[in-house]
Amino acid sequence: MNKTVKVILGLFIGMVLLAGAFSGGFIAGHFLPIGKNGPAISAPPGSVPSNQGSTPAELQTLFQPFWETWTLVHEQYVDQPVDDVALMRGAIQGMLDSLGDKHTSYMSPEEFKQANEDLAGEYEGIGAYVDISGDYLTVISPISGSPAEAAGLRNGDIIIAIDGQDMTGVNPELARQRVLGPAGSVVTLTIRRGDETPLDVKITRAKIIVHSAEGKMLDDGIAYVEISTFGEKTSQELKDTLAKLMAENPKGLILDLRNNGGGYKDTAVEVASEFIPKGKVVLYEQYGSGQKDSDEALGDGLAENIPMVVLINEGSASASEIVAGALQDYGRAKLVGVVSYGKGSVQIWDELSNNQGAVRVTIAKWLTPDGRAIDKTGLTPEVYVSMTEDDYNNDRDPQLDAAIQTLLAMLAGSPLPTSMPTITPIP
Repeated sequence: MNKTVKVILGLFIGMVLLAGAFSGGFIAGHFLPIGKNGPAISAPPGSVPSNQGSTPAELQTLFQPFWETWTLVHEQYVDQPVDDVALMRGAIQGMLDSLGDKHTSYMSPEEFKQANEDLAGEYEGIGAYVDISGDYLTVISPISGSPAEAAGLRNGDIIIAIDGQDMTGVNPELARQRVLGPAGSVVTLTIRRGDETPLDVKITRAKIIVHSAEGKMLDDGIAYVEISTFGEKTSQELKDTLAKLMAENPKGLILDLRNNGGGYKDTAVEVASEFIPKGKVVLYEQYGSGQKDSDEALGDGLAENIPMVVLINEGSASASEIVAGALQDYGRAKLVGVVSYGKGSVQIWDELSNNQGAVRVTIAKWLTPDGRAIDKTGLTPEVYVSMTEDDYNNDRDPQLDAAIQTLLAMLAGSPLPTSMPTITPIP
């Protein structure tokens, strides 16, 4: 049986949806078969195997303490029998944790299966992207039209309790699993939001059908396109949307990437190709060896010349930053909103033998066409506009208003504002 490698760039985000987590944030839409190499860790309970099992000769001394520990656990631990599979998985996770890179991690078979299903476009759950890399499960962004959005969840919301049970000290991945559940069931999340008093939010889980690219015509001849994720159907949905909008001869276009946590790498390149001429670099991948690979625009874009503005916010991550960064570098679009999330490392998913899940390892960083590294810094918009508490409560969208004003100024040849009236961004 062949292993499978899945190349990913992006944020370690859990998508509290169908039955699992969208982790990775930015995933290549292809698989690379590789040979089976390296033995599974196994040993008979109560003894160190001859030659330490299949441990290579040059590593036998190094791994002697491991096998000694294995034997001690089987011979001396109070609660017998121990779970050998759990020990093996724990050893893998501990090894990866020792690297100090939160994006290099182990995925159980269930998590790996779920991660491969999450971008199909249909889900059951609350409909939110969440970050599981910190001390608590933290909301990155709700999905448009989801129960999470209807309940008012926002970027940065920290889930400190689930159904009344305190999540302090609980692994965020375990917390994520407790949020999961069938459509129609209710979950109560206790949210900490900035310095506010924690609040309880009841959410009824539902089946969510995600239309990842939608659009409409606004006033003044402006086309508006929103992309909510970079999934399997996004490229075709975007083409269909652009074909309808461009037939109305718009003067300019607003591309809304707010609260878009990422998706397939190939999809990001295809999306950028609708706005960037063929052959232009969309992104670079910089490896530790010094090697640098590039992905180029594919050509035949439907909107390569129309004046553009791109909306970004703190929930725009990885694939969203690839597209927005490329459009900004080439001067194809002005960015409006607040600084994006800032995720730009490249991981691979390597499926392990015997259906034991997968290992995700950081192998490179991605750069914009101008060579900018966005990891931990994000993209800075030309026009800075935040959303206030009052804006959220009254369904106002000053960021979209600013995008429209910016695009109209571009069309008129007027100077662009560098910021709009606002307050400090919500943390």
